Parts: sequence; C-alpha cells; structure tokens
Amino acid sequence: MADNAGSNVSECSLKHTHEAESSGTANREGVLKEQDHLLPIANVGRIMKQILPPNAKISKEAKETMQECVSEFINFVTGDASDKCRKEKRKTLNGDDICWALGSLGFDDYAYATKRYLRRYRDLESERADQNRVGNNEQKDMEPPRNNPVAVSGTITSTINFIL
Repeated sequence: MADNAGSNVSECSLKHTHEAESSGTANREGVLKEQDHLLPIANVGRIMKQILPPNAKISKEAKETMQECVSEFINFVTGDASDKCRKEKRKTLNGDDICWALGSLGFDDYAYATKRYLRRYRDLESERADQNRVGNNEQKDMEPPRNNPVAVSGTITSTINFIL
C-alpha cells in the first residue's frame, strides 16, 4: 500500500509546472520544474554505486525513486532547521542547526554522526587555517617587503546563507 502523505509538495509543484508549461511561461515567472527541486540523478546514482558490489547495476527507476527520497529528506530537515533560525531571528542556517533538526525529527543516529562529522570538519579547517598562517609568516620572512599588502583568502565555512 503506497502512502501519498508526503507527496503533496511534489504533486503541487508538478501541477504548477504543467500549468506554466502549457501556458508557455515556465521558468520565466519563477516557476520551477520538478527536476529543479531534486538532486542531480547522476550524483544520486554515483552515491548508490559506492555501497554496491562493482558488478551491480541500478535501474533508472531505482535511481529516480532514491532521487525523490533524498531530495525530500533534505527539504524536510532543512525546513525544520530554517524554522528554528526564523524563530531565533537569524538569517544564516549552519551545521549545528542541521544537527538540531535531525535530532528534533527523531533521526538521533544521524544527528550524532553529523555532529561528529561537523566537529572533525571544523577541527581540520582550524588546522588548515593555522598552517596557512604559519606558511604565510614564513613566506613573509623570506620575501622582500612589498608596497601592496597581500590578501589571504579565507577558509571554507560550514554555513549556508539563505534568505528567510
């Protein structure tokens, strides 16, 4: 028995997309096609293949089903994290918000694993920034002074900027 409770968003966006396409206004007035709401199917297939034996094959239907599921999951978690940010009057959703949302939605195992990943990511970024600072200081000692200051690029952050 199929449960269609979570498909309202997809059905709604498909309906609007179809109406816009039939009137010739798709994407001109900000209407997005269903594919615009989904992760690229090639990426989904690549991730699926990583866990399978090398000779295993994945049907197009399986890839498309997984594509829908993971895209919906990401929207579900991000929506909860976004609500938290909105209530706290913040405009930037960060990794901690995603971890919080995973936990609040009952995905405790994923929340724990994501917190561990986020901690390691931040530690590595901090180490990389420290190495860049040391390397830049050593380079300054070896180079003659310049008239123009050298701009040092920042590190990758773990935030996602979005408009609430």
